[in-house]
Amino acid sequence: MSATSVVGIARKSLNWSLAFSILMILAGIAAIAMPPAAGLAVNIVVAWLLLLSGAMHLAFAWYTRSAGAAVWEVLLGLVYGVIGVYLLAQPVAGLAVLTLALAIYLFLEAMLEFVAFSYLRRLSGSGWLLFDGVVTLILAVMIWRTWPSSTEWVIGTLVGISMLFSGTSRLMLSLAARQLVPKTA
Repeated sequence: MSATSVVGIARKSLNWSLAFSILMILAGIAAIAMPPAAGLAVNIVVAWLLLLSGAMHLAFAWYTRSAGAAVWEVLLGLVYGVIGVYLLAQPVAGLAVLTLALAIYLFLEAMLEFVAFSYLRRLSGSGWLLFDGVVTLILAVMIWRTWPSSTEWVIGTLVGISMLFSGTSRLMLSLAARQLVPKTA
């Protein structure tokens, strides 16, 4: 492969990366501007992922060699499937359940960050674990205390913020990488 073709591939990849970054930023802004719609979209994606996971568990149950493993796979497949169908059939209620699940998840994550900090507090930089735990706990409590009224905005807003920051960081990395690719090919 010649150096010219490598430069061409790199330039083409960077152009796609820049375009994708801008689309992520725009999608993030849209999600922040319309959190209920973004939350429902997340609910639908999660529902389909659960249905796919349930189908995979059921398929895996077919190929397991022991009866005990097959029973567990069938049960898991059914649980995933039922939850996925529920989220699709009742998207607003499903979004409320996802919001509560997010609050519980953030609370558990904060507890784990505190435990990790207690073990690593003598290491340089371990204060960031404590900071992360405190911020995560505050988010969990904020969501839990305002639930279910927070259902309409929490998931969509958080996904929008995440997309906005991911798109921005990707854009900055792509712009920095563009400076490294030679202008002539």
